[in-house]
Amino acid sequence: MKPRVRIASTRTPDGGEMLLYQHDRDFSITINGQDLMHSRQHESEQALARLGCSHLAGRKAPSILIGGLGMGYTLRQALDMLSPHAQVVVGELLGAVVEWNLEFLGELNDQPLGDERVDLKTGDIVELISRSRNRFDAILLDVDNGPSVMTDSGNRRLYGREGIQACRRALRKQGCLAVWSAESSKNFEQLLMSCSFHVRRFRVSAYKGSKAQSRFVWVASEDKSILPRGGGEPRLPLKNTSRGKRRVHRPAKP
Repeated sequence: MKPRVRIASTRTPDGGEMLLYQHDRDFSITINGQDLMHSRQHESEQALARLGCSHLAGRKAPSILIGGLGMGYTLRQALDMLSPHAQVVVGELLGAVVEWNLEFLGELNDQPLGDERVDLKTGDIVELISRSRNRFDAILLDVDNGPSVMTDSGNRRLYGREGIQACRRALRKQGCLAVWSAESSKNFEQLLMSCSFHVRRFRVSAYKGSKAQSRFVWVASEDKSILPRGGGEPRLPLKNTSRGKRRVHRPAKP
């Protein structure tokens, strides 16, 4: 049996150690010793593109943003769904991840960075989104580990109110925001809804045929009619009209 071999490394902005491993034909990435992604577990990354771009079927020249390159699975799925005239901006914080895709990981997805529709940007994804008012028909976010970040604490800006409001402004009319996460989060759902989004929550498999490991994708839009079917529909909690005071039942006077 072939051993797992460390083939590359880099440091995150927080100073964490990110490592790329190869085991036979499979690749994996760890951060500070914890598994971040594996080439065998890519079904949820593809589901992110399928759900986030479902409303773009038949659209002649859509423009989308993918936040987080990863191993290229979301990008490949989006390219396969979109028209030849689409524009796909890919924002990736770490230049090393881009280099790894070009040198080692491209063969996993037929070299998606070589597609002429792709415009690769490196740097802070929040700044990129903030500069892109009314530009995208879809924004697909697979940055870090989702709202519960583990790679870069700066990514909390992306998944906080500032980042979500920036995403809403960057979307065109009838645009969709889709967010990948390793785990569910009611707080994040409520944040999306408080930013004037209608929301669907989807539980998706980490890899094909698996029911043991699940990931989550939220799809949000100001236009409820274009959200993909299925999934759960989160609700904001009812407001407490009593302002924290306990209501006292008073018997009727005789």
